[in-house]
Formats: sequence, C-alpha cells, structure tokens
Amino acid sequence: MEAELTALAASGATTFVGLMATEAWTQVRGRLARFLGRGEDDEVIDAELEESREELTAARAEDDEETAADIEAEWRNRLRRTLRADPERADELRTLLDELAPPQPVGPTVSVTNTISGGTQHGPVFQGETFSNLTFNSGGADAPEQRSGTA
Repeated sequence: MEAELTALAASGATTFVGLMATEAWTQVRGRLARFLGRGEDDEVIDAELEESREELTAARAEDDEETAADIEAEWRNRLRRTLRADPERADELRTLLDELAPPQPVGPTVSVTNTISGGTQHGPVFQGETFSNLTFNSGGADAPEQRSGTA
C-alpha cells in the first residue's frame, strides 16, 4: 500500500507541476488547495502553490532544471504525507488526476509499419489499409521476361 501511495503522490506532483505553466492552473490550484487543506488551510496552501508556480516559471525561463525538480519533489512529498495521514483520500486524488488528464483519442489507435525489401517493382507500390477505385495506366517499360522456375 505504501508503494502505491508513493507512486500516486509522484504522479500527482508531476501532473500538478506540469499544469502550473498552463492556463488551467487557476482551476487546478483551487482544487489542489482544497484537497490538501481540507477546508482549513486552503488560502495558505493556495498561496504556497502560487509561489511555487512563480518559482517554476522563473526556473524554466532560466533553464534551471534543478529548481524545477526541487519544486516537483516538494509537492510530491506534500502529497505523500497527506496520503499517509489519510490513505482513504487516495481515491479522491485519483479522481482529480483522472479529471485533469488530457483527453484520450476516440477510437482505436493503429500503428502501421510497411517494409518493401528485395525484388524489383515495375510499377507503383501502394501500402495502406483501404484502397478503392484505383486505375493504373502505365506506359512504362515492359516487365522483364519471366523464365520458368523463377518468381
């Protein structure tokens, strides 16, 4: 269970720090502050999150990856402590992360790899999934004569 909570906290920190530099941050910041503060320290946490965003923006402008990594580590530890104190909140964090995840493509994703090797092609070669109503008028050179026993 501890490893699962640690992985969830790491995923959350990566997601939240990644969103700090986007237009969605204002909404995310409020929801994250409510998650971490549980209504008690929302304003304090909100201010800490905004300070982290400003530091992150400055660090990225200066190509300071070390500072950016420190900010992510800080929020990863904060999320992990929150989940250790109340493991039941893991589902709440998962729901929040699912809502913030970028939309996945609708329908199946297809990966196609085509390879032609060897041989000589004396006309067009088409590779793909679906072809229809194709007409080929080739006035090119005649194909070499095939001898029996060869392909």
